[in-house]
This record gives sequence, structure tokens and C-alpha cells, in this order.
Amino acid sequence: AVIVHRPGRTLTEADNIWQSLINMNTSPLHIDAAYCADTEWKKPLVSSLVSFSLINGMSVSSLTARGIANLGWDKVRLLYPCFVGDTVYAESTVLSARLSQSRQHQGVVTCETRGVKADNTVFLTCERTFLVPTRAHPSHRDARY
Repeated sequence: AVIVHRPGRTLTEADNIWQSLINMNTSPLHIDAAYCADTEWKKPLVSSLVSFSLINGMSVSSLTARGIANLGWDKVRLLYPCFVGDTVYAESTVLSARLSQSRQHQGVVTCETRGVKADNTVFLTCERTFLVPTRAHPSHRDARY
């Protein structure tokens, strides 16, 4: 089953500039329009750190709002560039779910998450693994949701 994460998000120049500077990614490909005018794209690319963060953030309410911890991201692939003005969406497929071997009453889930532009172009894929409480033993955080 595919889990569709909504709402989507239209990428802005502020997203790109702020996140690029916060992450100390000062590559002119992301923050210098004059430099980019001479590239094959003719305009700044949105930093992959921006698109990666947004796509994974979109999945939180559906996948990990009650989670205990992120365990890692694997197989991150950046398939196409994103630009200011692109509207992006996220969708995930559960690849595996099992009980934790070291943490009683908790489970380990792995999903493939995809970033999809409004024109249906898949521009980013990754596998994310996270720790969740089991249904039989909900976490203390469940009372807040």
C-alpha cells in the first residue's frame, strides 16, 4: 500500500536560501542567480538538503509522529533537480516491519519514501528506518495525540 502524505509544498526562494545558509552549503548553484545563469539550468537549483528535509518532514504525521527514534536513511537517490516554484509531494511504501530484537514492546519499520513533483516526476527516493511502539504497548506520547 502507498501512503500519500499531504499537504504538498511549493518550494520558495526563502526555503532554499535559509536552509542553504543554515547548513553552510554556500555552493553558488543554490544561492547565486548570476552564476546559475551560465549553467545548463539557467537558474538556481533548490538544495537537495531542502528537498530531502521537506519530503521526510511531510511523512512525519503519517509515519512517525508517535515514533521513538529515526534509525537511519539508506539508498538516498536524487533523480532530478528541484527549482523555486516546484510543488512537491511525498509518498511512502512500507517495506518491512518487525519486532525489535533489543527493545521489548517496540518495532522497527522501514519505508521507501519518494518525493514527487506536481507533474508526477519522482525526483527523490530514500529508505528510512525508524523505531515505533507496538500497538499493545503505546508510548507515553500517545496520550497527546
